[in-house]
Amino acid sequence: MQARAGDRMVTHGRTVGQEDRISEVVEVLGADGAPPYRVRSGDGHETVLSPGPDTVVEHTAHGRTGGRGKGGRRHWWTGRT
Repeated sequence: MQARAGDRMVTHGRTVGQEDRISEVVEVLGADGAPPYRVRSGDGHETVLSPGPDTVVEHTAHGRTGGRGKGGRRHWWTGRT
């Protein structure tokens, strides 16, 4: 998985009824866009994250969601959009 500052990370809930966690990539700490990432959640909390298979990166371009398809969502583990 590769991300850039400004991209969104969506971590899907693991159980029924658990909401997705959405955060923004603040800083890329790995080489060439690789994890770990410093992310900020909607409540302002920052943490270092090494995403697992339940996380999707939504790439942004100039503050807008980009990529293929509506919303630019890309499932990194399958390569599907």
